[in-house]
Amino acid sequence: MNPVKPCPECGQNNLFATTTNAGSGYGPMLLPKLGGFIVPATFEVVVCADCGLTRFFASSEARSKLATAKKWVRK
Repeated sequence: MNPVKPCPECGQNNLFATTTNAGSGYGPMLLPKLGGFIVPATFEVVVCADCGLTRFFASSEARSKLATAKKWVRK
């Protein structure tokens, strides 16, 4: 898990996390070309139960493909 405590918005530690796919057949592909052929890339989603701030962290597997993925440009 990424170092997410405390919440950068409100300073509390009441955080919850889950892992989810970064795209599906019904929505946009949020991390294009960073997943596998059949399985999309994943996010760890962290929500602060006190203020509602929600953060998405790309998985280490997805981040490792950024430098060579044609859909992504270094800024």
